[in-house]
Amino acid sequence: MKLEELNVYNLAMDLGERIWNIMKEWEHFEKDTIGKQLIRAIDSVAANLSEGFGRYHYREVKNFSYYSRGSLYEAKTWLTKANNRALIVDDDYEDLIKEINNLGVKLNNYIKSIGKATNDNK
Repeated sequence: MKLEELNVYNLAMDLGERIWNIMKEWEHFEKDTIGKQLIRAIDSVAANLSEGFGRYHYREVKNFSYYSRGSLYEAKTWLTKANNRALIVDDDYEDLIKEINNLGVKLNNYIKSIGKATNDNK
């Protein structure tokens, strides 16, 4: 299996691009404060999945997937701050939160599946 075939990775990549396209329209101060933090967090979701996938050992894949999940929750916090400060309109915010929650479920399922085949064979 290739990384690009992993559904959770593709969802994380797409979500990162969607948030980037919203954030790039902000003024300098907003980009420099909340924007950078938000982009780093959301981009880290896919980046950690990618790094774990490249490690080829289920324990490391799982650890990097946990980091990915932590970054997803961090992104949710920054997104909420952006909405509270009127940087994101409510409709976009609600859609993005739904996507984050959906990705969180899929990421949890992915984490549960890691190493399962190895453990089942023991």
